[in-house]
Formats: sequence, structure tokens, C-alpha cells
Amino acid sequence: MITEHEILRWLHVLAMVYWLGGEWGVFQSAYNVANPKLALDERRRHMETAYRIDILARTGIILLLPLGLHMGYNLGAQPLGGMWLVGFWLLTAAWLTLTWSAFVKRETDTGIRLTLWDERIRYVLIPLLAITAILSLINGRPFTQDWYSTKVLLFSFALVIGLGLRFIMRHWTQIFRELATAAGDARAPLEARLSRELAFGRGMAYVYWITIGTTALLGVAKPF
Repeated sequence: MITEHEILRWLHVLAMVYWLGGEWGVFQSAYNVANPKLALDERRRHMETAYRIDILARTGIILLLPLGLHMGYNLGAQPLGGMWLVGFWLLTAAWLTLTWSAFVKRETDTGIRLTLWDERIRYVLIPLLAITAILSLINGRPFTQDWYSTKVLLFSFALVIGLGLRFIMRHWTQIFRELATAAGDARAPLEARLSRELAFGRGMAYVYWITIGTTALLGVAKPF
């Protein structure tokens, strides 16, 4: 029989795959988004592709949190089960609704506002996870296993990098709006900004992939 924990582990693997693979897809699309030699309409098509890939990565990131907490409870690595887990899953459903709404409305002012609210959730979540993980490594609670605490700490760090990449993608929408109406010399500073942000995002992406891979290894090996 397939157990609940095995289903959770399977979903956890899928979420991690979409997260890692999705970020690679966005990374590759970004080259053409920032290529000034291409027509603006063509660059918009690449940006649209990047957004459609990225929404699956965002979904994977969000789902990893309740999946990890649920599996952590099953493994005895964290003590919050029962209604706590129900609450975690309900909050996740609300967060996913916000994220997908921002995606659907991405070319509008409403979409940008929803994206800002999506980012604000991370402002609360990142320090909460990081502080809890650090306290657990020091005191052995509330997380009771060091591999789990370290994994949560790395996950919070990955969310920081992901937040930076979210900033860049939100800026794409704003910059392309300005490029559509800019002419002549007015385009140069916008193109330069797009190139700078892409170069910065590439460096962040490499750190991102290393962090994601290390987090996955901790979950598989549980070395300490």
C-alpha cells in the first residue's frame, strides 16, 4: 500500500523538480528578454514564456513549505501536527490563490499590486523560518533534528534569493511598458537597466541552484 508519507514525498520531489527546472527555463528566456537587437514584440514573447515557466516554479516553492512541515511532523522533526497542519495547508491555498491571481493579471496595475503583496508575505516568512531554524540548531527545539533545521535555514536563504529574482521579473514588466513608449535616446537607460538587472540575476541564479541542490541533499541523506 502507498502510505500518506510516500505521497507527500512524491509531491515534494515534484515540487522541487518544478522549482529547479523552472528557474533554469526562466534563466534561458531572460537572455532574449534583454537582447536589444531583437524587436520589442519578440522580446515580449520571450518574457511571456518566462512568466509561464516561472509560475510553475513559484507554485513549487510555495508547496514545498507545507509539504516539508507535514513530512517533518511525520518524521518527528517538528512538533506541530493536527490542526496546525490544516492551518498551514489553508494558508498555502490562500497564498497560491494570490500568486496565480498576480500571474493572470501580470500585465496590469492590479497584477503588479498583487505581486507586491506576494512579496510582502516573504518579508514575514523568511525571518520567521530563519530565526526558528537558528534557535532550533542552538536549543534543539521546536525542530528536533539538526538536518531538518539546517534544511529550513537553507530554504529561507533560497527564498531571499528568489525574492530578488521576483523583483527583477516585476521590473521587466515596468521597463517594457516604458520601452513601448520611449524613442531614440530615451531607450538607452532603460536597456542599460535591463542588462544590469539580468547580469545581477545570473549571479544570483547560480547561488540559487547550489542552495536548492544542497537543500535536496539534506532531505535525502539526513546526515546529522
